[in-house]
Amino acid sequence: MLDNIKIKLQYWLPKQALTRLAGWGASKQAGWLTQLVVKTFTRYYRVDMQTAQNPDLASYVTFNDFFVRPLREGARPIIGDTNWLALPADGTISQLGPIRDDLIFQAKGHHYSLEALLAGNSMLVEPFRNGLFATTYLAPRDYHRVHMPCAGVLREMIYVPGDLFSVNPLTAAHVPNLFARNERVICVFDTAIGPMVQILVGATIVGSIETVWTGTVTPPREGIIKRWAYPATGEEGAIALEKGAEMGRFKLGSTVINLFTAGSVQFAPQLNNGSVTRMGEAFAEILAAVAAAESPQI
Repeated sequence: MLDNIKIKLQYWLPKQALTRLAGWGASKQAGWLTQLVVKTFTRYYRVDMQTAQNPDLASYVTFNDFFVRPLREGARPIIGDTNWLALPADGTISQLGPIRDDLIFQAKGHHYSLEALLAGNSMLVEPFRNGLFATTYLAPRDYHRVHMPCAGVLREMIYVPGDLFSVNPLTAAHVPNLFARNERVICVFDTAIGPMVQILVGATIVGSIETVWTGTVTPPREGIIKRWAYPATGEEGAIALEKGAEMGRFKLGSTVINLFTAGSVQFAPQLNNGSVTRMGEAFAEILAAVAAAESPQI
């Protein structure tokens, strides 16, 4: 009964207005009130400040400064093996596995299509048919910067307006097409294993989605799809990011979705639905490396 009420409230509540209000409040320097909110939030969600570059709660002048706090050096070592991709974020794997033609599994009884997720861009959809996906949920207690699983050159960024449903496990289990209906920023990279997509999904109270090359992507929320194209590898102005480099951040919790082409990688065997993730740890092994390792030695 309580779960049903929580889901119905998400349909009824003015999510856009609540998100604007939260974003406004989180950016304000409110002195003692900011300190109270930060301390209460830290205590309630059991935030681990020992991994933060600056663990002193009193030093954060806005809630946003606290929420997007960087990690201290060495807190999240990046897997050094060049045959392995690194996890992009701290969080929990909500789902991962194969894309069935163009269908992605959301939760029991719910799938959504690549075409809907990628805003109807058929040219972008085709490379990922029958590929792999991973959905990582970032809870409020988590570190909220998102990093690169592998080295890549940014090809395209697409902002897709949409709803702002919560993206927690309860909502994922009950709201159809959740990730294809919420606001999101789609980032397409050219990599050594082919195209790779990393999607930053918005949610209720997520006041802002940012990337390192653009800064704030949203707000404003103008209700239209926006596309940005970038120079290709080797061209002047190309945006190249190394494995483990920061690529974006959320101001309040949300979800990251990764898409890989068929035959490019296989996920680390220890990763399953519900696995806790730490940015930089083993994510997926490059299949060419797997094949080479399994081939008989002559």
